[in-house]
Amino acid sequence: MKIPLEDNSHDIVGKAQRGLQLPGETDPGKLGLNATVLRAIAQGAWYPNDLGKIDGLAMFNTPYGDMTVNAYVIFDPVTTVAAAFDTGADCSGMLQLNVKIQQIFLTHAHGDHILDLPRLKKATGAPAYIGDREDFDEAQGFAAGRQFQVGKLKVETRLTCGHSRGGITYVVCGLTHPVAVVGDAMFAGSMGGGMVSYEDALRTNREQILTLPDDTILCCGHGPLTTVGEEKLHNPFFA
Repeated sequence: MKIPLEDNSHDIVGKAQRGLQLPGETDPGKLGLNATVLRAIAQGAWYPNDLGKIDGLAMFNTPYGDMTVNAYVIFDPVTTVAAAFDTGADCSGMLQLNVKIQQIFLTHAHGDHILDLPRLKKATGAPAYIGDREDFDEAQGFAAGRQFQVGKLKVETRLTCGHSRGGITYVVCGLTHPVAVVGDAMFAGSMGGGMVSYEDALRTNREQILTLPDDTILCCGHGPLTTVGEEKLHNPFFA
């Protein structure tokens, strides 16, 4: 069963209206949205291509209230050394993987992304890390730009704030394709709501995510996997 897009066309328009403080405005152009791409989403004519099985990447989609939330485990396929990215509402699936979770990386501190952190930390003994602009004491803060290692995989950290004060995108290199765990910074065909700063959300998405290679797989906090190339063509905020 396919995970549905996080946002429909009405959600997208609403986010732009709130971000630009233009309540009631429906003209996509005035809202900075690509009308053709927005129409395709409204008509159900676009969904990101199925990326198939990606060795070293596991996705977990768990229910949280009336929605679902994603979390990920990325691992070195040779050594099975792994890191968890967010926890979702239930980390049980992560704990059933035959890998060694040695680090926990949090994209931001919103409740749906950290709900099962105490259990994941206790079960794995792994330290948790979060961007130091987030107000959260249960993980070690770090400044964006710090690099980590997961087995032979390299993890680069980029500040993608706007939806939250200190949202971090984790760019992982060493698998067959580069992978970016973006949290709620960007969704397939949409983005987070710019709850802190709509302007910063747009800017950091453009500068820190959409400058990655087109084949970079985007692991979003909600909705399906997508790629940088797909979002450049099919995301109304950026196409």
